Amino acid sequence: MLELFNATAFKCSKLITQAYSTSFSMGIWTLHPKLHDPIYAIYGFVRYADEIVDTFHDFDKKNLLERFEQDTYRAIEEKISLNPVLQSFQLTVNQYHIESELIAAFLDSMAMDLHRSAYDASNYKQYIYGSAEVVGLMCLRVFCEGDKELYEKLKEPACRLGAAFQKVNFLRDMKSDFEDRGRVYFPNVSFQHFNKDAKKQIEDDIQADFDHAYEHGITKLPKEAQLGVYLAYIYYLKLFEKIRNAPAETVMNERIRVPNRRKITLLLESYVKHRLNYI
Repeated sequence: MLELFNATAFKCSKLITQAYSTSFSMGIWTLHPKLHDPIYAIYGFVRYADEIVDTFHDFDKKNLLERFEQDTYRAIEEKISLNPVLQSFQLTVNQYHIESELIAAFLDSMAMDLHRSAYDASNYKQYIYGSAEVVGLMCLRVFCEGDKELYEKLKEPACRLGAAFQKVNFLRDMKSDFEDRGRVYFPNVSFQHFNKDAKKQIEDDIQADFDHAYEHGITKLPKEAQLGVYLAYIYYLKLFEKIRNAPAETVMNERIRVPNRRKITLLLESYVKHRLNYI
């Protein structure tokens, strides 16, 4: 039965999400149930592409990514794939009319990780757009459920939130990105000479993204999606606060994180705020 095949594909994407990200799994859990499968599908797709460029060091990454890209477009066009990640993704893309431009931009950013280790202002902006902002836009397509006017209204805040998440990731993973992959994403920033002034400039930029995303986006999302997005925002905001309160030397030498027990507390607090319409 095709229904069973599709259900199994979505379960695979859910399993991937739960295995790789506690924060996003909890955020998705708080969405309306009708939104769970498509958001799992988007996460599973982007996670597997990211794994190709970040993890498969003993294989031909370029060839694997190109094959993944070809299989993605074929699945979307033919509306079928034997790869469960691509099957759940193509179902989501076709149902919610996710633009091919967003998918292409994402895969282009993944390809940049194969050959680029330093970024200037221009290609940094391009990378952020493709690796994070378009993922927010894919999710927004799902959240808006065909409401084109609402989608256009929330596009910029969705991009700003995705950008904030990615920039926080860059700060959190600065040590491993440099030592394991030879990368420094922030333009005109040297890992060896990273200091409090460079850190503050990055943090001011991230705070501006968070503020815009909350005021102009999260507060205006449909109720079915609002709590899940707000929870992801709160998780990342708490992580950002820990990073901001840490010296530059600490950011360079350890991976700062929010403990799972604290995430549970944030989940409960966010749920109460949402129920009381305080978001």
